[in-house]
Amino acid sequence: MASKQGYGADLRKFMDLRVDLRMNGDRRIAGIMKGYDQYMNIVLDEAIEITKNAQQGKDAPESNRNLGMIVLRGASVHLWENLDKV
Repeated sequence: MASKQGYGADLRKFMDLRVDLRMNGDRRIAGIMKGYDQYMNIVLDEAIEITKNAQQGKDAPESNRNLGMIVLRGASVHLWENLDKV
């Protein structure tokens, strides 16, 4: 069986734009994309974690926690949403 080779996704058009990422474990993180690699590991600046209190139900208000600059492992990203116009 041949190994999987390639360059990965071309995400250059999303550089310096705000993105919203849905992660493993129902986590949600938004920030400005500053970098990535062939494994889709992502560097976000001004990142915030957006959480809801599960005990209060679906209509609970969201709370934000500032994270600063972070690196996210690409394998844990489930959904990608661009918040700025490309």
